Amino acid sequence: MHQHPQNTALPGASRPSPHRVGRPGAHRFTGALAAIAATAALGTLAVPGAQAADNPYERGPAPTNASIEALRGPYAVSETTVSRAAVTGFGGGTIYYPTSTADGTFGAVVVSPGYTGTQSSIAWLGPRLASQGFVVFTIDTLSTLDQPDSRGRQLLAALDHLTERSPVRARIDSSRLGVMGHSMGGGGSLEAAKSRPALQAAIPLTPWNNDKSWPEISTPTLIVGADGDSVASVASHAEPFYNSLPSSLDRAYLELNNANHFAPITSNTTIAKYSVSWLKRFIDNDTRYEQFLCPLPRPSLTIEEYRGNCPHGS
Repeated sequence: MHQHPQNTALPGASRPSPHRVGRPGAHRFTGALAAIAATAALGTLAVPGAQAADNPYERGPAPTNASIEALRGPYAVSETTVSRAAVTGFGGGTIYYPTSTADGTFGAVVVSPGYTGTQSSIAWLGPRLASQGFVVFTIDTLSTLDQPDSRGRQLLAALDHLTERSPVRARIDSSRLGVMGHSMGGGGSLEAAKSRPALQAAIPLTPWNNDKSWPEISTPTLIVGADGDSVASVASHAEPFYNSLPSSLDRAYLELNNANHFAPITSNTTIAKYSVSWLKRFIDNDTRYEQFLCPLPRPSLTIEEYRGNCPHGS
């Protein structure tokens, strides 16, 4: 077990807690002013979708533990295959997306497999994340032996294809994008975030990279390690990666309990729960998911430890 003190609120943090949004005001009004204020308040309450208007990126119903741990979220999902021959810069893949267009556009995430892996190894994340309200692209790489720097470039090439040329591009808000990856694909997600600061979220899963220091990253990053990882040990990879991120960054480190390097290649409720929460919080700016990230999750049967910053910025 890796014993580390958990970080709580950043010293001197001045960011307002997202939970403060929408609290009723404490001001007292008298006479006509009270009547005007009451009328205005009633008018606001009567407007359909007023809450959603506060955050135009919010998608789906209010979350619960059950909803974010579920195999499928509230959205029905469709998928389409992208041929390797039809793209440049990566190896094709499969796009999973919410079938309905009633809610407008969605944020998008590209996921890379690890060394010697193909998209089938991370395919479970496609429908699971898409059903929560994202367009998800699980990709093949140009070669199964590609190193993290190459995988980072391929993640970005896939994002560009997804938003500019794919058949679902009209369903995507190209300002709300993220990257994920397993092993060397996780190392690649760090490379992608370093190269493209505009990304809204990065989630390296049991990541591997020879570069141990990432102070340049400004994308909110959740690093997932595994206590029994003998391929990319947390002491040599996930923990140094997390520790090197700027302390002011929205960042978190989740270490899976009784898990190994290959935990992310099969359906995993803990990975899904915190990935959904992270993507919702930072790609969709959805503070309804803050409750699952702050206070910091405690050690459990599935969590060896969790470190991070609270509260998160908007």
